[in-house]
Amino acid sequence: MRRMVQRLGGSPWFAAVGRRAVPLDLAVQRRTGGRISLLGLFGLPSLLLITTGRRSGKPRPVPLLYAPRGSECLVVGSNWGRSQHPGWSSNLLAEPDALVRVRGRDVPVRARQVTGAERDRLWREVLTRFWPAYDDYAARAADREIRVFALSPR
Repeated sequence: MRRMVQRLGGSPWFAAVGRRAVPLDLAVQRRTGGRISLLGLFGLPSLLLITTGRRSGKPRPVPLLYAPRGSECLVVGSNWGRSQHPGWSSNLLAEPDALVRVRGRDVPVRARQVTGAERDRLWREVLTRFWPAYDDYAARAADREIRVFALSPR
């Protein structure tokens, strides 16, 4: 199932469906205390990232795929290939301390934007192997470089 979803992930229709499924995934995670995620049902590692709104100062939860790397979680601000960065990535730039909920467990994290050669290497060696659709999203979002963050436990 996971491989099938990975193959379909780059198509524009999948991105459109995925964007619409985010509120449902949020509702499922809230209802189950983060123990169940729609992405997890497809065998994909997912987390609930809770940032602080840069304007509102309020908690802003968003379900995301993540690639584990040692004690870190790598997350990608692909925004499904849209032309603008997702709000959560701008929130992390303004306030890098956040919370992740993985399988019902809350972990305080500090975000670090990954840039330059390190970003390029992780993109090739980790991220697009984990979720090949990231290359499709990058092609659609050609006017911006997709942000990558490493979330480290605090």
